Amino acid sequence: MGNLANDHAEASQRSPYDARERAGDPAEESAKRAAKEPAEGRQATGAIGLTVDQTLTLPALTGARIVAGSAGRHRVVERVNVMEVPDILPWVKPKELLLTTGYPLRHSPTPLAGLIADLDRAGLSAIAIKPHRYLGDLPPELLRAADELGFPVIELPERVAFDDILTEVLSDVLDRQAAVLARADRVHRALAQIALEGGGLAELTAELARILGGPVLVTTPDGRVLAEHGADAVHDAPCFDTEAGAQTPGHPADRIVQSPVQRTAPHRRLRTESEPAGLTTHHGHQHALIPIVAGRVDHGRLVAFAGPRPFDAADVAALERAATVAALAVVKELAVAAVEDKYRADFLRDLLTGRLEDPQSAVAHAVTLGWDLEPVPNPADKQHRRKLVVLVAELDPGQSVLPASQHALRPARERFAAAWQNVVAARDRSAPVAGFNQEVVVVLKSGDDPDPLVRSLIAEVSGTGGGGRRTFSTGVSRPVSAVDDLPAAYEEARRAVRMGRRLNGPGSVVHFDALGVYRLLSLIPDPAELRDFARQTLRGLANDGDAEAEDLRTTLEVLLDTNLNVAEAARRLHFHYNTLRYRIGKIERLVGPFMERPDLRLDLSVALRILHMRGL
Repeated sequence: MGNLANDHAEASQRSPYDARERAGDPAEESAKRAAKEPAEGRQATGAIGLTVDQTLTLPALTGARIVAGSAGRHRVVERVNVMEVPDILPWVKPKELLLTTGYPLRHSPTPLAGLIADLDRAGLSAIAIKPHRYLGDLPPELLRAADELGFPVIELPERVAFDDILTEVLSDVLDRQAAVLARADRVHRALAQIALEGGGLAELTAELARILGGPVLVTTPDGRVLAEHGADAVHDAPCFDTEAGAQTPGHPADRIVQSPVQRTAPHRRLRTESEPAGLTTHHGHQHALIPIVAGRVDHGRLVAFAGPRPFDAADVAALERAATVAALAVVKELAVAAVEDKYRADFLRDLLTGRLEDPQSAVAHAVTLGWDLEPVPNPADKQHRRKLVVLVAELDPGQSVLPASQHALRPARERFAAAWQNVVAARDRSAPVAGFNQEVVVVLKSGDDPDPLVRSLIAEVSGTGGGGRRTFSTGVSRPVSAVDDLPAAYEEARRAVRMGRRLNGPGSVVHFDALGVYRLLSLIPDPAELRDFARQTLRGLANDGDAEAEDLRTTLEVLLDTNLNVAEAARRLHFHYNTLRYRIGKIERLVGPFMERPDLRLDLSVALRILHMRGL
């Protein structure tokens, strides 16, 4: 309430309705405006109170009527304040009903239009005035300002007592809040019981959809659907991504992929990046979005769409409780998945590093894990013979991750491994996939040319598969025909990753059999040895930052690429023939007679390729 002890004379020394003096922080004012109930777009999440219309039905307000600003009659009242001083603004709060006798304003009736604008900016719900004793009739400019802003002005009868209004409004609000909390508690208990009995996200969404009477979804932080119930009815809503293939059946979005119900998710992605928490309405579709947070880690979003009736504060409170239970379910399934993944990863690491004494028995053990390591399903069927290919995908260093909210995301390596597991499972659930620290290893079954399959998987992981927040490099081994050859294939894929990043930078995709001489260079563990060889072979041409040396190196590369065809090299470099002959002489004075010595040309070619490698 207003501070009744404030001195009236002191207050009158200031300009109480100077909007410039009380404008405050624009962001704060914007937030207060957002707290009002709009017809479309974002709505308040916790509006537990009476509307202005409902307030007027209370016995204490019998005879009160809205004389201006009736467009705001649906604003929510959550508290009541009394204006006894002119400078009331420092003590008001959003969603208040402000009561006044007009006494504080009796000596300055003209600025009342400015007062209405200030109260509207502060997010108040309405002002109720007893005008006749001190103000007489309400000024027309006040009524016009209230109508323009949709800010309700209520005229109170003389017999109305403020203490009766305070008691009845606050009692009604408290009763409503108690009812909301009671309903939220019932929902929480029902969902917690499902979780305690072993139910997952699919069962939680089904029960919540039954309680609320509309579709319910659980998504990852970036909007990929984990579980849903009844979402087919709303998949065309504007809040879903319209990009084709944003989600495919059998292609769930995170590690939680075991439930068959989850694989029936709609083929869309919720645009969580543009959908704020709380109530939102798009073209008649009202939905509530609540973050799912556990241990300050952002696990996703709980989204519920309104059914035949619109959501109210009780529904939002119930959803907030449900989000807590959903967080428990997510954490539980992630914990189970983490144990399973570690066991699988340990087995696959032992197999790929050659620690298993009998690799053939590993094939039978892999079957118990749901993996198929048999490269040839039917040796007699030569038309459908397939080989094993090891793919290693490694997160590129130095790539930042922007959190989807103020809460932290799951560790990047966990989300990266989950993305690969889901994308590969959509193609072949029997293909081994495991995360080893910063890298993910996949054993694919493919024909002689695995490149189309590899490119397709990488595109899915980078796009809607969930691995696109950070760039990653990929290395692919040569196809092998036996499980015994998997350790060598794994080492090839790892070398391809390292060499691909050195040659092409982050995001490279390299097949080991396409490395050429770089296969040999990748075997040299000491980068200093490679640098020394390049400097000793190229001599003055190896100087970094020397424009002439770099220009001559380019000339040397073109000459070597054209097999010393001077005329062809001059054409590619756009030089005159004699100019190129002159440059050849300069190069030979620096590195030796390479035009006559094949061995020197080989050394120069290798040295130039070393210079193309990054990070040396």
